[in-house]
Amino acid sequence: MDRNKIQELLERVRSGKTGIDEAMLALRTLPYEDIGFAVTDSHRSLRTGYPEAVYCKGKTIDQITGIVEKLSQNHRTIIATKATEEIYEAVKKMHPAAAYHMKARLILIGETQAVGSANTILVITAGTSDIPVAEEAAVTAEVMGNRVERLFDVGVAGIHRLFDRVETLFAANVIIVAAGMDGALPSIIGGLVDKPVIAVPTSVGYGASFEGLSALLAMLNTCSPGVVAVNIDNGFGAGFFAGMINQGGA
Repeated sequence: MDRNKIQELLERVRSGKTGIDEAMLALRTLPYEDIGFAVTDSHRSLRTGYPEAVYCKGKTIDQITGIVEKLSQNHRTIIATKATEEIYEAVKKMHPAAAYHMKARLILIGETQAVGSANTILVITAGTSDIPVAEEAAVTAEVMGNRVERLFDVGVAGIHRLFDRVETLFAANVIIVAAGMDGALPSIIGGLVDKPVIAVPTSVGYGASFEGLSALLAMLNTCSPGVVAVNIDNGFGAGFFAGMINQGGA
């Protein structure tokens, strides 16, 4: 149940349109509900003010649609991450207005929050192969009501591409950098700017990259202050955290 619904319920109780027993019944699902294969959080948007998310990888389509259906009773906005087109088609049957962001592999059910800050989040990739994870971060931040700019394929193999866009780099309030291979780009950017840098290691690279582990360790071992790292391919986590910083919540 989101904040608007709680407020509406309290207004109805105050006006006498809804009785105490009826209101108590409406609040019974707080803070969670057990649906057998999942325990859905019906209270996250009230606690945090941000959308609920469903991680799709590893779940069956029936499980995903069941979770989404239950969450949609209490949340105005739901994000489904690591989603395939097949999952989207199943969700769309229940929620025709659902939108699929193919590059981000992300489904949006419900509303995008109004832009809450004039500050900009800049999402950067080292290479083109990093774009899906970067787009997951970018779309997540946009859904949370942030202005987002993108700067793709400016990695260390041709660092002059980044230096040609330094004005964009310096104008950002928060920077997300998605990189696989050697994972070096966040360290370089962290040494140039005076704003927070969120490094996202991606599972891009040849065998010795160990599906992103090499990039993750490089980012954790950065000597540039102001750089933090999220988990491998965790664009959602990076976009969420960047949004909190950008709107003064962290």
